[in-house]
Amino acid sequence: MQIVVIGGTGLIGSKVVQNLTARGHQAVAASPNTGVNTITGEGLDEVLSGAQVVVDLANSPSFEDAAVLEFFQTSGRNLLKAEVNAGVGHHVALTIVGADRVPDSGYMRAKVAQEQVIESAGQPYTIVRSTQFFEFMRAIADSATDGDTVRVPAANLQPIAAVDVAAAVTEVAVSDPVNGIIEIAGPEPIAFADLMRGVLSADNDPRTVVSDPHARYFGTELDDSSITPGPGAHLGAISFADWLAANPA
Repeated sequence: MQIVVIGGTGLIGSKVVQNLTARGHQAVAASPNTGVNTITGEGLDEVLSGAQVVVDLANSPSFEDAAVLEFFQTSGRNLLKAEVNAGVGHHVALTIVGADRVPDSGYMRAKVAQEQVIESAGQPYTIVRSTQFFEFMRAIADSATDGDTVRVPAANLQPIAAVDVAAAVTEVAVSDPVNGIIEIAGPEPIAFADLMRGVLSADNDPRTVVSDPHARYFGTELDDSSITPGPGAHLGAISFADWLAANPA
């Protein structure tokens, strides 16, 4: 199959392109760097010509509330319109587990809006909701730092390795659309504070981690069920401990 991967040069997209190619598919990496822009529409008609599947892994360059909402709505509408014109038979999109449960977060509201654009477009689709990636844990620690203290919500997460995300997205891309949502997550729930302590310890970083029930993540307070998966989620194979061992600072 010819499969276009929007955001195909990024963390997940590059792995999806590699996986698809290894399985004998014609995988096309599309991004502004390759002349394809889902906001302006530049290059969409050309890159989608002959495609059977589109995988949307694009992300907003700004996390400001209004900007991120505008990005996902505009990008989604332009992409889906071009898919209809090109006769694409399956739209796959990566969103976030629990995005609809944390409305205080502007980024999460924008991901819900993206899903609504997909669901209303009339295209066969599969939405893959993923938990947070292990690869983001160090950046999350930095964003939660005040002086020598990393302050994070007193809640569990169930993060997943990027390679497991890419494997799940690849499998969805070569399967029939479900016209619904699939959840993916890491193999185990872990306290947010323990995740932060894990990356800091691995990096010999002396910062202190504090678990605070009122600390915010993407603008919202969390509890154990906020952004963890429900029953039936597809679980990745790589544990946090194994990921840390394979990914030193």
